[in-house]
Amino acid sequence: MTELREIQTPQGVLRYYDSGSGPVLLFLHGSGPGVTGWRNFRGILPAFAAHHRCLILEFPGFGVSPDVRGHPMVTAQAAVAPFLDALGVDRADIIGNSMGGGVGINFAIHHPERVGKLVTIGGIGTNIFSPGPSEGIRLLQEFTEDPTRQRLVDWLRSMVYDERLVTEELIEERWHLATDPDTLAAARRMYGKAAFAGMMKAMRAADAPMPWAQMHKVAAPTLLTWGRDDRVSPLDMALIPMRTIPHAELHVFPHCGHWAMIEAKAAFESTVLAFLAR
Repeated sequence: MTELREIQTPQGVLRYYDSGSGPVLLFLHGSGPGVTGWRNFRGILPAFAAHHRCLILEFPGFGVSPDVRGHPMVTAQAAVAPFLDALGVDRADIIGNSMGGGVGINFAIHHPERVGKLVTIGGIGTNIFSPGPSEGIRLLQEFTEDPTRQRLVDWLRSMVYDERLVTEELIEERWHLATDPDTLAAARRMYGKAAFAGMMKAMRAADAPMPWAQMHKVAAPTLLTWGRDDRVSPLDMALIPMRTIPHAELHVFPHCGHWAMIEAKAAFESTVLAFLAR
């Protein structure tokens, strides 16, 4: 098994996995109860580590790297450059799942010289035809407000097309970390109903464009991947990034929910490896 490592940075201690050799490929995980970079990407790591040096970064506040007490998405964005600097990595390709895709886009906009190619997995853009917050986000908020086992199960089932993937082993694994007091406190700063409403109100009131309105600034060749049956970030959210990121292409996996790298594993691996090698 690949061992968890840690490195000191100006953003504090960051923990990560380092596997394989070749061009650097940085994996950025999503959000949600009990999430970690390892759980997001462990299944596809062997396929990518055969061709790349794979770095899986564990963002602060999700139970692996120490919490730095800010908004988890903001602290995630602030962690990427110091992490790469500490490892002496000047340039990397990026695969970002959901929130991690948004973090990758932010990094590509502000550090274009440091990003080769960018791959996102759902979770970016904005709702065009579907209502927001989506079913999956509402279930995530419900769990964050009152973390019960059944609410965790309900949220996990919204993440997938095939509910058989929500095994007892997965539930127990997620429950253990999701109910850790520090991790739950960090989640509430992001997905608690009052915090979420306050964040949206502040974004609307700010004299600045919304994140989805800045995607035209991404210079890197970008592959948007999506599950056709995503109930957390519905497929219509892909329309703005597909149209506005200058060098974007979109691949949609059928019979697949929010975790394309897990639920469409073989197709995801072949599609993304071909994109990175092109």
